[in-house]
Amino acid sequence: MKLRKGRAAAVLAVFAALIVSGVGCAARTVGSVVDDNSSAGSAVPATEAVTAEPTTEPAAEDKRVHVIAAGDNLIHYSVYKNAERLAAPGENYDFKPLYENVKYLIEDADVAVLNQETIISPSNEVRGANGGALLFNSPPEVADAVIDLGFDVFTMANNHLLDFGASGLEESINFWNEKASEHDLTVLGAYLNEEDSNNIRIREVDGVKIAFLAYAEHINGFSIPYDSPLRVVMNYETDVIERQIKEAKELADAVIVSAHWGVEDTNVVSEDRIELANQMVNWGADVILGCHTHTAETMEWIEREDGTKGFVFYSMGNFICCQTDNFNLVGEMPDFDIVVDGATGEVRLEDVGVIPNIIHYEVGDFANLAVYPYSKYTPEMAAAHGIAYAVPAGTYNYFSYDILNEIIDAAIPKEFQKLDE
Repeated sequence: MKLRKGRAAAVLAVFAALIVSGVGCAARTVGSVVDDNSSAGSAVPATEAVTAEPTTEPAAEDKRVHVIAAGDNLIHYSVYKNAERLAAPGENYDFKPLYENVKYLIEDADVAVLNQETIISPSNEVRGANGGALLFNSPPEVADAVIDLGFDVFTMANNHLLDFGASGLEESINFWNEKASEHDLTVLGAYLNEEDSNNIRIREVDGVKIAFLAYAEHINGFSIPYDSPLRVVMNYETDVIERQIKEAKELADAVIVSAHWGVEDTNVVSEDRIELANQMVNWGADVILGCHTHTAETMEWIEREDGTKGFVFYSMGNFICCQTDNFNLVGEMPDFDIVVDGATGEVRLEDVGVIPNIIHYEVGDFANLAVYPYSKYTPEMAAAHGIAYAVPAGTYNYFSYDILNEIIDAAIPKEFQKLDE
């Protein structure tokens, strides 16, 4: 499917690193040894002149940062009920076992980005779309689990920000800001005020500065009260987005944008997203991480007018959830390197791809819920998936290893599939 107008063939950057070493050669003295008391006419030592070879400084090494990301951390009722069952005596919830199968991937990255789809407002009741109302508020233990997992960048721009009103959002922002100060995290996408929203978040990793921005398409029909200073930048505010991306590009080596957009439960990439993605890349975005549709969607290179390229993952789908349609149970974990050329300072992306993640649960009230990378998921596990018995039933409530592979092949071009990670 041709997604981008005037799309050029996608070519991954070629690894290149030449180390040039210089070798110096010292001059040597040749001849007889001269005694200070020797008489006149004694032999005078001859000196052999040797011209030293010019030395060449070693070429500056490239700087490389390995990045991994994950889609919607969507804490449904049955997600936190699983965590409740796993909790030790005296504890409320333990979410860590739900994620343990992908921990090695997150820990291995230099930077790990997660879309936190639900607010965490400790003073409000815990909700996960139970009772039919699509309202979400997650336990604080969710944050403990994903921080322990290794994520250090959290994006919050999504449609559930106002599920518990402006006060719930403000409490959630303060909650995450406190976690950020305790654990050296980067949190963005929902802000206490306008000044905060214009404070571009930058992380420096191994000498590479990466700027992070996040925008939302809508907030489920809610709006921030006119007398509230809270700020969420919306996708239609293209003047603000352009200004922030250009400023971020001036401040950092690379710019990563989280875009909450699209139509839920479809893998069709709409023209408005293609257009906005092209605009963002031409303004300076190097990577776009799409969220919101709860489905894995395709991805592509976007070439700028100057010949350089950025990359868009149109939707990463879910990282965890308890949805009951098979297409909601396969997500994407973007995996790539940001490389700053040691000689030119130019930024490029290398080894760009996607590690599919599978959300598994079994019969008996979504029992044994866990996230798996494709490399750890088996045909036997797929056959035992509990989707067929989940209540409420989905429309596509069947699963198998063949169906899993069909979903992956439909969403992720072969050249970007990382199935062995």
